[in-house]
Amino acid sequence: MKKFFALALAVTLTLGTSPASVGAQAQAVGLIAGTASGPSGALAGATVQLVNSAGSIVGSAVADAAGGFSFGGLGAGTFTVQVVGVNGAVVGTSTATLAAGAMSATVTVSATATAIAAAGGVGAGAAGAAAGGGAGAAGAAAGAAAAAGGLSTAAVVGGIAAAAAVAGTVAAVAAGPPAGPSR
Repeated sequence: MKKFFALALAVTLTLGTSPASVGAQAQAVGLIAGTASGPSGALAGATVQLVNSAGSIVGSAVADAAGGFSFGGLGAGTFTVQVVGVNGAVVGTSTATLAAGAMSATVTVSATATAIAAAGGVGAGAAGAAAGGGAGAAGAAAGAAAAAGGLSTAAVVGGIAAAAAVAGTVAAVAAGPPAGPSR
């Protein structure tokens, strides 16, 4: 009789959890990270904007000292990453596509000396995004995503993942019992 109930439970769980319902429960969260550079190297402090396929700005970040930036909490789609000069002119662009199974992308946005000069330079947070290195860039991206569509778990997790990716941090979780005093 116990075997029957175990089999019935297994069948019920198998039939009750279809691939469609599993897919509906977990939304893919994407990340675009990259580097902004010019003829003299990293464009530290440059404003980097993320534009969706409809042409709307969906995120803004400030490049860190190494020119690094990231945008997290993204859904699937094609995005344009653009570096903006002090006067608002775009000085460099790159494109990234996020799709199921490939929800992360790395881009390099390069700007020419002529474009930077015509835009009045880059840096100092030209579009007013939050400064403070990689975590600031990731936080600005997460904040923009939250403001655009309301605060969601995906935006929070994406922001944390983006900050960790930029900082090169990996979370470590112990699998064993807590360590006791050594003898």
